[in-house]
Amino acid sequence: MKSINTVTSSITAENLGTTLMHEHLMIGWAGWELDCAAPKFERKAALKACIERLKELKDLGLGTFVDPCPMDIGRDVTFMAEVASATGVNIICATGLYKEDLGSTPYFRQRSVDEIAEVYVQELTKGIGNTGIKAGIIKCATGKGQVTKYEENCLRAAGRAHLRTGAPITTHTEDGTMGCEQLEIFASEGVDLAHVVIGHSCGSADLGYHTAMLDRGCILGFDRFGLDFVHPDKLRLAALIGLLGVGYEKQLVLSHDTVACWLGRGLDLPPETAKLIENWKPTHVLKNIVPALKKAGVPDDKVRAMLVENPRRYFS
Repeated sequence: MKSINTVTSSITAENLGTTLMHEHLMIGWAGWELDCAAPKFERKAALKACIERLKELKDLGLGTFVDPCPMDIGRDVTFMAEVASATGVNIICATGLYKEDLGSTPYFRQRSVDEIAEVYVQELTKGIGNTGIKAGIIKCATGKGQVTKYEENCLRAAGRAHLRTGAPITTHTEDGTMGCEQLEIFASEGVDLAHVVIGHSCGSADLGYHTAMLDRGCILGFDRFGLDFVHPDKLRLAALIGLLGVGYEKQLVLSHDTVACWLGRGLDLPPETAKLIENWKPTHVLKNIVPALKKAGVPDDKVRAMLVENPRRYFS
């Protein structure tokens, strides 16, 4: 059976258990380290908070926490490994680059698709920097309503690295757009779309958008539960229940896209908006969304498919 890289060891798909497919321990927007007026990052306090957060998730039955932070917005795999070692939760980290408007793009904008792919392959097979920690997943991203040339290059590089290593791909989409275009690029590179998660697909309530992607064989991430100011949970749930009702349970995964701690300044939300993310916690799916699905008549086997079986199949 294929081994899966985590930040502390390699495991098989059978060892994943209940899996949240898109969460973050730490994020820092590109350039954060230049902001001398920002609050100082207190590593010990951040580590303690992240360990407590994952211990709470483990008590709820979590086995694996996928942190697809790309390399250019604060990824710290040593920090992830410390959290994993202290909690016993599998943490899977990513190689990859973020979308053009928020990533650190000037250097990689000058690189060819194959040069970017080679970076991804090295991080998947040899390790990240001198840590010896290998990425287990490839991350790429697009902005709202368009795929820039740079983003297309990163998507193609992800496809080529996938073909060379077998590592699965996960993506960021903005406001429920460009998922179909992402798939078209991956398909043109020969990617097995069964090992692609189109992330944040729950940012759209358009079932036509969803089924157009699902019918190509990919997986959709309903992975921003709790972010009501972006798109309300009641619409995420309505779309999810509808897709489950017509038989797509083998192609859906769940998460929140939470951020446990920020490097530099994080989200600066007005009070009225902050009220809309009271449930934006990595326990929300297990504590609230799963019971809501069951109350709506979704059977246990479909819930298990999204949290256990689909992640296993995706990584296998």
